[in-house]
Amino acid sequence: MTSKPSIPRGVWILGFVSLLMDVSSEMIHSLLPLYLTVGLGASALAVGIIEGVAESTALVVKVFSGTLSDRWRNRKWITAAGYGLAAFSKPLFALATGPMLVFVARFADRIGKGIRGAPRDALIADLTPKEIRGAAFGLRQALDTVGAFVGPLVAMALMLAWSDDFRAVFWVAVIPAILSFILIATAVREPEAAPASAKDTPSLDRKTMRALGAAFWGVAAAGAALTLARFSEAFLILRAADLGLEVAYGPLVLVVMNVVYSAAAYPAGRLADRMPAKTLLVAGIVALVAADVALALARGLALAAAGVVLWGLHMALTQGLLAAMVARAAPARLRGTAFGVFNLVSGIAMLAASGLAGALWQFAGPAWTFWAGAALAAASLAFVARAARD
Repeated sequence: MTSKPSIPRGVWILGFVSLLMDVSSEMIHSLLPLYLTVGLGASALAVGIIEGVAESTALVVKVFSGTLSDRWRNRKWITAAGYGLAAFSKPLFALATGPMLVFVARFADRIGKGIRGAPRDALIADLTPKEIRGAAFGLRQALDTVGAFVGPLVAMALMLAWSDDFRAVFWVAVIPAILSFILIATAVREPEAAPASAKDTPSLDRKTMRALGAAFWGVAAAGAALTLARFSEAFLILRAADLGLEVAYGPLVLVVMNVVYSAAAYPAGRLADRMPAKTLLVAGIVALVAADVALALARGLALAAAGVVLWGLHMALTQGLLAAMVARAAPARLRGTAFGVFNLVSGIAMLAASGLAGALWQFAGPAWTFWAGAALAAASLAFVARAARD
């Protein structure tokens, strides 16, 4: 029996690049909802709008960077440019004195994320043999998510040590972001790509969209349905605070979620190489429904924590899997475009989901935000089962 190949060195490096950037981003992101509402006096609706616009912008930008990486046959330096923009936007959070500059900083940071996302995922697919792509995407996601719980832990420790000094923590967050950019610029090697002929040069036109194929569009539809049912994790932090969690401990919410996410992402990726994708997607949606119900019913922090754990499990079961499904379904020459289009569709859903969550929180109450999420997630089950092919 022939053993499967090992995960390439470049995938490991890209995982550590993601880890460092996520340490930086989550040091800020884990405090941002409370910084906006407690420190700057913004409303929950404003948080929803900022998060929705920022995250959906990142996803929309990916369509352009992904297509450029296909056209130029150069994924590394487009990816590095995205990490660089994110790194150099971080000081704006520390300098902000009102919600508007926070919005600008978050917008710039997420544009950087959008620039790097599709080329990086396409680069991972280029570097990795097809029989272990699920494991490769799971590994990258697991390392990324280690950063996503280390960042909040560091933020919480510094908040306790520095008497809730948000700005000082934000300045420290600049350091791992710069290191992330240096690592990708110096250590990642891109595989040689054959020059593109004129007929193989992709554009964002109808011909290219048709060339992506029906299997890809089924995955994109399933991803959009799932994203519509899952709003920003900022509302998990706000829910915990609403139930009595102290401001300094707000980052613990993302720590708990991301510990589960990181621990389960790689095993879920290995499962994606061995079992039907639809089965894992359905399991991930069931976990999301359970998470929303727990957070809606919570009257104390114990049930809220259970909801956060289930949310992390949902992320582990679905995010790396969807990336592997896109890589499997799309033509190799259009991988960057495929990841970009997939995230464009998801970006529109993310904007709608976070805006709805903020409005429900403000005008109907926190529980209704999560009841709506549970209903949308349950409704997506039938759609995902029909749209996503194994």
